[in-house]
Amino acid sequence: MLGGGNPAQIPEMQDYFHTLLSEMLAEGKLTEALCNYDGPQGKDVLRHALADLLKKELGWELDAKNIALTNGSQSAFFYLFNLYAGRRADGSMAKVLFPLAPEYLGYADAGLDENLFVSAKPNIELLPEGQFKYHVDFDHLHITEDIGLICVSRPTNPTGNVITDQELQRLDALAQQHDIPLLIDNAYGVPFPGIVFTDATPLWNPNIILCMSLSKLGLPGSRCGIVIADEKVITAISNMNGIISLSPGSVGPAIANEMIARGDLLRLSEEVIKPFYYQRVQETIATLRRYLPPERCLIHKPEGAIFLWLWFKDLPISTELLYQRLKQRGVLMVPGHYFFPGLEHPWPHTHQCMRMNYVPDSEQIERGVKILAEEVEKAHAENQSV
Repeated sequence: MLGGGNPAQIPEMQDYFHTLLSEMLAEGKLTEALCNYDGPQGKDVLRHALADLLKKELGWELDAKNIALTNGSQSAFFYLFNLYAGRRADGSMAKVLFPLAPEYLGYADAGLDENLFVSAKPNIELLPEGQFKYHVDFDHLHITEDIGLICVSRPTNPTGNVITDQELQRLDALAQQHDIPLLIDNAYGVPFPGIVFTDATPLWNPNIILCMSLSKLGLPGSRCGIVIADEKVITAISNMNGIISLSPGSVGPAIANEMIARGDLLRLSEEVIKPFYYQRVQETIATLRRYLPPERCLIHKPEGAIFLWLWFKDLPISTELLYQRLKQRGVLMVPGHYFFPGLEHPWPHTHQCMRMNYVPDSEQIERGVKILAEEVEKAHAENQSV
């Protein structure tokens, strides 16, 4: 299973959560969270604690009124995409712009209207050791009147790309220039869970909507998303929470609040979570290179998140067909064309890439990569024999 998105069950984090939940249960904090509704904006104690933490650590000028919680960040994207895009009162259609495709698969079906998304092709920088990196192509990035929201993830699922500080600042300036929000999906980012292996300065201002999550801390079952935005946006999110789910769940926020109170949220992100994933991704790249040299497979520079993005530049078959062949042999990966929602023109590159989760243990990774390499070689051999 190299295609899923479940975070790793890191033994040290599992032990930590077991101890934390046991203590919270003994102190009555877990029962209190389970037996009471929070308000539609989410648990107040976490909103205040998180605002204080971000103000102290990052210098952001915000308070609890700038924070709302949702039942997972996926629901937050649904709210926000349909707040800022879709059918306008005058009958025209507002759209969401992804300035750097490929982007997160989960966005693709989050619109209530058809053709809600527009994607921009990236510039591709070739790097040493068979790696490459996507960059925003600002020369061809057009913010037309129908764009109601710009959305970018940092780091990006599926590629592990972290757009640079300069790129993020330019996107923020463009958004402000056109009087539209910039939505940043920070599910893997800094300051928590901190699955980032390159320099990345967090950015927020009242024109930015920042979405965070507890999932990649190792708590995907808690379904806790965090939205940081100006008060108008937070009010809208709270109203939608009230209509759709009455209130967000309480257990995840109670855990996160306790982690902040104990000084553990940022410490564990930096000392446990980030090193675990960094070691795992380095091991996986070494395994890939034992079986697939650069002339067979290029790898997007692993800058964060829990995936590797593989580019089979000269593969004589599409990665959709490669996916089918791998599936028949018990290996699941995700073909790349799913990750380009709203791309206007056909692009062969979309059918040359695959997403691979590097979270499974090293033995599973090696078995899967060995089969992948065999199928890639088989495709090349078939092409030569034709």
